[in-house]
Amino acid sequence: MLTLGIDPGTATMGWGLVEENGSGLRALCHGCIKTSPKKHSSERLSKLFRELKALIRKHEPDHVAVEKLFFGKNAKTAISVGEARGVVLLAACEEGIPITEYTPLQVKMAATGYGKADKHQIQQMVKALLKLDGVPRPDDAADALAVAICHLNSRRMNGA
Repeated sequence: MLTLGIDPGTATMGWGLVEENGSGLRALCHGCIKTSPKKHSSERLSKLFRELKALIRKHEPDHVAVEKLFFGKNAKTAISVGEARGVVLLAACEEGIPITEYTPLQVKMAATGYGKADKHQIQQMVKALLKLDGVPRPDDAADALAVAICHLNSRRMNGA
């Protein structure tokens, strides 16, 4: 099973492709889609949509896993992330790819076994779980790989 994990954001959207091969996991590729803050929000969302659809068409994942919105103190950021999540859901839906959403707590638990893990701990566990030579960069891509790991581990635990 090939899963595309997404860490949604308007300025930077992290993505990572993880393949389940037998009893292990393997990272195929990862990266970020970046948009310019100088562009109008509609242009930024359009770029995210086009590039995400291109990724889906190129790699043909079996599933898309996306992090759910975390409500913080900054409403402006929450709205922006919500818009980016909408782009992810629409792109995957249009391509006929099933979508599953995970909370930040679920992602942290799946990657580290600890719900209050910090970014560094998550990155180190992603590196270890995927047997990578180094920590995936940028941070948003490492987070996206963690979302994919969460999905694949959740599938295994649920017997799917």
